[in-house]
Amino acid sequence: MTAEGIITIVIVAISAAPEVILGIFQYRSKEPVGFWSGKEPPKREEVTDVKAYNQKHGIMWMVYGLGFFPCFVPIVIWGEKFALVTVALFVIECIGGIFVMIAYHNKLDDRYLKK
Repeated sequence: MTAEGIITIVIVAISAAPEVILGIFQYRSKEPVGFWSGKEPPKREEVTDVKAYNQKHGIMWMVYGLGFFPCFVPIVIWGEKFALVTVALFVIECIGGIFVMIAYHNKLDDRYLKK
């Protein structure tokens, strides 16, 4: 592996770490977790199964963070000639991942929040 490949992996790891760490904290949380910045998370009495709700949110964040690694495989393995593919995968992960997470969060709210 080239020096550039190692540097790329380190940068991706540093960039993905906050999402993975957030996922771990949410997975292990005893109180209901939030998704939207600036919006209070639901109260314990509003959630039917706090443990499952938190674990699924935590897994969602961990998958999102770890999803950045496959985006950079082409450039690490095959070099700069695959930079455009890497950028495309990265943009898809960033933007598409957020929309998928929003939809999944809404699905979790529908399933676990009392109506």
